[in-house]
This record gives sequence, C-alpha cells and structure tokens, in this order.
Amino acid sequence: MNFGKFAVSALSLALAFSLSGCGKTEDAGNVIKIGSVAPLTGPQTHIGKDNENGARLAVDEINAKGLELGGKKVKLELLGEDDQAEPKTATIVAQKLVDAGVVAVIGHLNSGTTIPASKIYHDAGIPQISPSATAVAYTAQGYNTAYRVMANDAQQGRALGQFAVTKMGAKKIAIIDDRTAYGQGLADEFEKAATAAGGEIVAHEFTNDHATDFNAILTSIKGKSPDLVFFGGMDPQGGPMARQLKRLGLNAKLLGGDGLQNANFMKLAGADAEGVVASSPGLPIDSMPGGPEFRKKFEAKYGVIQVYAPYAYDAVNVLVAAMKRADSADPAKVLAELPKTDLQGVSGPIKFDAKGDTSGGAVTLYEVKNGAWQVLETVK
Repeated sequence: MNFGKFAVSALSLALAFSLSGCGKTEDAGNVIKIGSVAPLTGPQTHIGKDNENGARLAVDEINAKGLELGGKKVKLELLGEDDQAEPKTATIVAQKLVDAGVVAVIGHLNSGTTIPASKIYHDAGIPQISPSATAVAYTAQGYNTAYRVMANDAQQGRALGQFAVTKMGAKKIAIIDDRTAYGQGLADEFEKAATAAGGEIVAHEFTNDHATDFNAILTSIKGKSPDLVFFGGMDPQGGPMARQLKRLGLNAKLLGGDGLQNANFMKLAGADAEGVVASSPGLPIDSMPGGPEFRKKFEAKYGVIQVYAPYAYDAVNVLVAAMKRADSADPAKVLAELPKTDLQGVSGPIKFDAKGDTSGGAVTLYEVKNGAWQVLETVK
C-alpha cells in the first residue's frame, strides 16, 4: 500500500516536471533575442550603460504592451554585451551574439567598434541599427544590414567647421584627434569644413583613446598661437585636455563633437569646462517631439541621460516596427522592411536613405555656461 502511494506520487511528480519542461520549451520558442552592445566597463561605461538603458526601456515597454507576430504572442529579450570600446573585443562579442541566435543588434556605440562588427552581422544576415556610431565609413561599406538613427560625421563635421569660423570667429585652428574611427573621421570632416569657410589649420596632432596627459601636444600647439583647438574624441580624454589647456595658459577655445557633449565631461573638466563648445547630432532633448516625456520616464528609472539613450530607444522601436510590418522576426524579412521605415520617434521623424543613414539629421551646438550645457543653435 505504501509503495503504491509512492509510485503514484513519483508518477505525478514526473508528469509535473514533464509539463513544466514543455511549458519552458514553448516559452523559449516565443522569445525573440535582440543584442545590445556598448562599453559597459572602462572609461566610457557611463555612455555605454546609457545606450543599453535606452534600449532596455523600449524593450520593457513593448513587452508590457504585448507583441504578436505570425499569430503568436512573443516576448523580446535584450542581450547586453560589453565590447569595452575595443575593436577586437567588438568582433568577439558580435560573433557571440550571432551564435546566441539574436535576430538583430542595437549598437555598437563607438564607430571604431561598430565598423568591424558590422561585417560579422552582414555575413550572418542580421540587421544592425546603431544609435550612436557617426563615422561615415559605417554605412559607406554597402552592407544592407547597416543602419543608424542619428546624423553622421559628414553632417556634424560640416556644422562644427562652419560654426568655428563664422560664429566663433576662429582664424587659426589647431586640431587633435584620438585616431579612432570616430575621432579621426570627425576631425577630418571638421578640417575640410573649417578650411572651406576660411579658417587656417596651423596644427593637426594625434593622441589615442586611453591617454590622459596632453601637455606635450598642447605645448607644441601653444607655439602656433591658435585661437581655437578642436578635439575629435571622447570625454575621458576631453576632460583632462580642457584642464591642461587652461593650466598651460593656452588662450584658445576648446571645441568638440558629441564625444564631449555630456555630463561626465563637465565632471572631468571641472571649472575648466566653462566656455567649452561641443555639438551633438539631433535636437536638444527638450526640443525632441517625445523628449520631455522620454526624459521623465528614463530618469525615473535610470537617472540622468548622458547622450544617446533616446536614440537607442528609437532604434529598438524602428526594429520592432519593421518586425510588425513583416509579421515576423525572421532577419531576412525584417531587412526587407527596414528601408520602408517612416517612424515618428522620440528624437524626431526617422527615415533611411539608400545607405542606411537618417535623412535630414539635425546637429545642435552647445556651450558650457554656469556649469551646464546651454543650447547655442541647431543646424538642419
């Protein structure tokens, strides 16, 4: 009698596990994996987490509303990966995501990681939408898998070069870039535009994206008596550079791109951030169509927006809109729909040209005044 009860209990338990296992298998089949890649460790962690959190906010909202594809309810799963802002690491992470079965990737953050990773995604036939890689070379490769949701460096460099000469009155200009795909690309575009506007480039020096001591470079530049120094690079270098520029008594304005236009730059530069001018692709957050509402939601959950969170949020929504039109998460079907994108995002209207660039992207110039980034003007 006791043995019979044990046997029945064991059978019931086994059946329960079996049914539970079936449920998990069914659920797993309805999970759509999306990759998100950015530097989540190292000096650029703050903007890397900003990207990931923007994407995660969109994923959470879509899951809360419910998503149905092909007649089945599905759930998005965001796989966050750390490429450490290093090109070699980026390719390793890209292959890891491909092997994990992601249907698309939001990222990478840096142009220098986005470009090498893009070949892996292209070879696998996986859509890639970057919220922040601005180098022209990214979409110039001809990959039908490569898209971005913000203005590129040709647009940003042109706006910066013209602004430096016509609005800031720069006549003698020194350039420093960090030799990354982003920093070098932006500096080259800036140089072309500044020269065309009538500025004289008196020096073009180089550093790297790990350096923090720029005294030798700035001392060399000081001898050329520039009235403006342009830096193509990110805030972990830009902050110390602003401090050292002041300490050396170099009487020149510091100008940069979106790599400097964030809260962390002001933290690193301290009082020497005052008067620094930098650009950022897109409209100011409070001028974006969905900016104020996005800021409220994001900051309640994750804290202060650094730079690109609205674009990461938009990138996810662009991807999911393409999935809905395709009524499928199959990458090939999604890729067929991405060129048809016509979406009103948080950052503004999003459409793509033949290369995968956004059409008509804006660029906004900012200056640090009284310890805060203040809008100077927006160029469209």
